[in-house]
Order: sequence, then structure tokens, then C-alpha cells
Amino acid sequence: MTADQVTGDVTARDFDVIVVGAGPAGSAAAIGAARAGARVALLERGPFPGAKNMFGGVVYGRILDTLIPGWYGEMPVQRWITRRATMMLAGDRSFTVDFRAGEWGRAPYNGATVYRADFDAWLAAHATAAGATLVCDTVVTGLITEGSRIVGVHTDRADGDLRAPMIVACDGVNTFLAKQAGIAGDTSPGNYTLGVKETLALGRDVIEARFGVRGTDGVDIEVVGSTGNVPGGGFIYTNRDTVSVGVVLRLPELAEDTQRPEEILAEFKSHEAVATLVEGGEITEYSAHLIPEGGRDAMGALGCDGMLVAGDAAAFCLAAGIWLEGVNFAIGSGAVAGRVAARAARGNTPEVALGEYRAELEANFVLADHTKLRGAPHLILGERMQQRYPQIMCDIAQGMFTVDNPEPKPGLAKIARKALRRHDVRLRDLARDGRDIWRSFG
Repeated sequence: MTADQVTGDVTARDFDVIVVGAGPAGSAAAIGAARAGARVALLERGPFPGAKNMFGGVVYGRILDTLIPGWYGEMPVQRWITRRATMMLAGDRSFTVDFRAGEWGRAPYNGATVYRADFDAWLAAHATAAGATLVCDTVVTGLITEGSRIVGVHTDRADGDLRAPMIVACDGVNTFLAKQAGIAGDTSPGNYTLGVKETLALGRDVIEARFGVRGTDGVDIEVVGSTGNVPGGGFIYTNRDTVSVGVVLRLPELAEDTQRPEEILAEFKSHEAVATLVEGGEITEYSAHLIPEGGRDAMGALGCDGMLVAGDAAAFCLAAGIWLEGVNFAIGSGAVAGRVAARAARGNTPEVALGEYRAELEANFVLADHTKLRGAPHLILGERMQQRYPQIMCDIAQGMFTVDNPEPKPGLAKIARKALRRHDVRLRDLARDGRDIWRSFG
């Protein structure tokens, strides 16, 4: 069923599960619940799924293997990521670690760049094919409660309220539903970044020449040291004939900084290492979005009597430097929430439902990865990682590659010690950060 087929009084229909939000988490929840035999309503505030969503641009596909077998033969892909680079910027210098894997360009693939409008519509179509009823242009304005139990949602539709035994809140990072229910996590500004992105039209031939790829191969570049006085990072992703370029900026420092987000992005784009890749691109889209980056320690209760929370609404977003992932956690948590909600609608107690939900997420990558990497977000956004280590790495590289004949070559140890002293990083600081990195990533 498509959005324009949803007509008449939907309040007259019986639903077992109401999913709020038709992003990746919501559509996955609707698929999971519908396939488990539940009658599902999938509510979306935009005119179509993906109309109001923004993200960097990369989807990792392993979570789709069981949800939509053979997904890579039908998903609306821009490019398959076959090259992954991490770049550090320091003044007018840059240091890049670049990895390329040919097998990532063949089935079953590793990751892909997509446009959210295309991807979200595709995933929602699988939800309707599974039997869910998609209702667009519908804003959920609050929860309906009976005592302590949530029994439905208020909407801005003329036909008003919708009721069901279980609600799955996939209403995004601001998650008004979890806040109303009193189960939202730590909403301190330090647990969020603002993502600001431009989509630049460059043309397919230009992209392939500049980024060194062919055919459907694509590039993912993550950047540290790209945001000045504001902790954060930058990114560059290749699409078929456009490039997504952006920065993520931690809210407290952004509020105190004299530069606006678009000025920081413009400065990032002007760096020689970035400008040579994106210059001449015509801006076709500008967007901004809050990102939950507090990790495991910022998460709330994940559910309550009559409701489960998934995706960004549950703070399932891994921002750990090496791994920058959100959509796969949204899909993974949504699919589990949908299945559990379907069982709860048939009679499981709320305590059993919430326990099953948490247990399944602990058993798979969603909570397991967030628990393993719970300290990584704050480590990556720390002052040494943001400011000093990019300078040190560039100092070391410059020292190694500068030829000072007739002076003898100084050796790596001497160059490294000089760089550490210059940027006031003591060996015990380096050892402590190394220990924390090992504990987070080891």
C-alpha cells in the first residue's frame, strides 16, 4: 500500500502496532512487526518517507542480509564504497591513511552511498509489501495513556487519534514521544553534534578522475582536525554525479564559537586537501541535522509500558572515529523492536517485552557495539585528539619526508619526540590515550 492509497478514517481500522516515523528504524520496525503477523500502522510526518531526513550518506548492508535477502540487487545505490580514507588536517597540511578493497565492489558488498529520499522510500515499500499501512502527512502530537500504560497516539489528522496495544517510537533524535513518556536519555548539549552538509554537483567523469575510482566504485573520507575550535569532524562521500561534503560540530563549543556552522563548512572546503576534490561543485542541497553522539552512557530506558524506542530516538548512533554509523543501528534496533512489539501486542506483559527487546539488542551488534565502544565518542572529541594529534602526525610525516642535505637524517624517534614536545604532549598523556584507545577499540 502506498501513501496515496491511505484514505478514509484510519481510526476505524484495528492496529496491533503503531510505528511513529518512516525512517530506517521505523520502516524496519514495520517490516519486523508485519512479518510477525501484526497489523501495523506506519506514520510519517513528511509527504513521503525520506522527505524530511538527512544523513551523511553511507549505509552498511550486513544488517539487511536477513531483513531483505538480495537487497544489493534492488537497493537504490549511488556508489559502492571501495575506498575508505581517514584524513587529518593541521594548518595547510594533511595526513591521510587510505585503504582500498576491490572485494567491496562485489556482492555482498560492504557499504554504499545513497540518497535518503530514495533509500527511505525503498525501505518503506518493503514495509507496505509486508502488510503495513503507510500513513504520510501525519504528525504525532502526543501519547494517549490509560493510567501508566500508553495505548495510542494523538495526531494532527482530521480523524484524530490512533490506538494500539504497542507503540514503537522512531521519531528521531528529538524524540518527543520518549520525552513525554519520561524515558529519554541524557539530553545534555554535550551529547549532541550538529551535522551540516552540502551536496555538490560535479559530474561523473570529474568525480572518477579526482577520487581515482571507476564505474560504481565510491570513496568515503572521514576527516579530523577540520573544524577549528569546535570539536567535531568532516566527511566527503562520493555519489554517482555529486559529492556530499560536510562537518559535524559539538553543540556546547559551537554555541560559544564566533563562527556559524556554514562558515566552518566553507573553511573546511577551502583547505587545499579538500578544495582539490570539491572545487567547482554546484550546491544542489544544503541540510543540517542534530546527531546523538553520547553513546551508551547517554541512552534512556529504551521502552516503557506500551512503547519501545528505536533508532536515533534511542541514541543508537556510533560516532567513534573509525566507525561512524547510524542507519545500520537504526535498522537493527527497529527490526527487533517490531518483532518484540508484535509479540507484546498478542499478550506479552510490558515487562517481558522490554526485557526481550533489551536482551535481543545486547545479543546482537546494536547494544554490544555501543557497550564495547562506550568511551570512544568522548575520546574522539577530546582536545588532544582534535587539535594536537593531527599536528603531531603532520609534523612526523613532514620530518620524515623533508630532505635537509647536507644534514644527516634525524631518525623517526627524534622526529617524534620533537613533535610531542612542540605540541606539549607528554609520554604519559600518549600512554594514557593509547590505553583508552586500546580499551575502546581493542
